[in-house]
Amino acid sequence: QVQLVESGGDLVQPGGSLNLSCVVSRSPSDYYTIGWFRQTPGKEREGIACRTNKNAKTYYAESVKGRFTISRDNVDKTVWLQMTNLKPEDTAVYYCAMDFSEILRAPQVSDYDAWGEGTQVTVSS
Repeated sequence: QVQLVESGGDLVQPGGSLNLSCVVSRSPSDYYTIGWFRQTPGKEREGIACRTNKNAKTYYAESVKGRFTISRDNVDKTVWLQMTNLKPEDTAVYYCAMDFSEILRAPQVSDYDAWGEGTQVTVSS
């Protein structure tokens, strides 16, 4: 059974940085995609970045392009979301998820098969 566990959420000041991790356990194969999503109360879950596992291709939503970087630790399969120049509008619960196919595309909730529980990021002075 696939398990995803996020951590690293915190309170940070505007302009600050934060690194979120997603520990991946028991993937069905080596061909999958990890996506990062975020959600605020009353809004739909938004896909912001993803990375295909074998060919390491990445995608970023316009809202985070140039500020967020998705990467993977080759030793333990942890997927990182490095967030810089954080803004108050980045405040949300952040989720990582796995698409059981390796297709680079804008992450949509309906394409993802397994989810973590989420970690809270708050950007405020």
